[in-house]
Amino acid sequence: MSQNSMIEVKELRKEFKTKFGTLIAVDGVNFTIQKGEIFGLVGESGSGKSTIGSMLVGTYGPTAGTVTFQGDTDISIPAKRRSAQLKQEIQLVFQDPGSSLNPRKTVRQILTVPVKQFAEKRLSGQEMEQRVQDALLQVGLPIGYLDKYPRAIGGGEKQLVCVARALAAHPKFIVLDEPTSALDVSIQAKVTNKLRQLQQKNDLSYLFITHNMCLVRNICDRLAVMYLGNICEYADTAEFFTNPKHPYTQMLLASIPVLSDEEEALKPQKIKSVGEIPSPLHKPSGCPFHPRCPFKKSVCEQETPQMREVSPGHFACCHCI
Repeated sequence: MSQNSMIEVKELRKEFKTKFGTLIAVDGVNFTIQKGEIFGLVGESGSGKSTIGSMLVGTYGPTAGTVTFQGDTDISIPAKRRSAQLKQEIQLVFQDPGSSLNPRKTVRQILTVPVKQFAEKRLSGQEMEQRVQDALLQVGLPIGYLDKYPRAIGGGEKQLVCVARALAAHPKFIVLDEPTSALDVSIQAKVTNKLRQLQQKNDLSYLFITHNMCLVRNICDRLAVMYLGNICEYADTAEFFTNPKHPYTQMLLASIPVLSDEEEALKPQKIKSVGEIPSPLHKPSGCPFHPRCPFKKSVCEQETPQMREVSPGHFACCHCI
């Protein structure tokens, strides 16, 4: 493992037992997030990306595989078995800020919890108040918000409070699970810009989970595309958008709405969105994408393709490349 890695995921697998059978949400995933990097995980709903985020923060442990933190700490365990230091260093920002903030608590009370829980010493009332104020100010919200209840502030401000709550713990790594999907489009850019500024200022590493391809282009350093529990392609962001290799990646990029003919000309034109993602309860044999792929060959229905490097730093998993 590189000494510069923050998170290394190896052969990660998660199964859920249901009354209909075994649901394979994540199926042998591998990737590394470097220190100071924003790593994007994209794909349609049901692809398994949020399940990976949940395992990284310890909502539940994996069925198989390992997750290593900062080169030498195995975190393939639920949060209840993690040390206080690990809980501090790995934080989560939820998708829906409205449901993740206690409506009966003021912003001050919400931010006091992580400040008190992860303080390196017993704090005086003045020290506590100063740290709570600092947490709010660094996300760009005024001090007057401390006495407000979540119901009294807008969606974008609620999400910034959630970000402040995560930052109050002084983490090293944050999982951002669809952090802007519940927000108006006009607010999304404000929140993502603030997240980028905070990442650079605090030397943080992010896992940015989303289905919004437009967002990741401006915030992520590298991207991985998930489909039906597998990663099918990953590369640097610029390479990803200019030279997509996997048919599913091309399908996603071709579906991005644009405003001008110039933008339309940059999109992949040779593939259109076909069908819907199958149920993880009934994964196709061979390549998981072959039922929707216009380029499929007979081998695609029989053999699972292996990830390979198609150009320096650019990896894809496809028989047709």
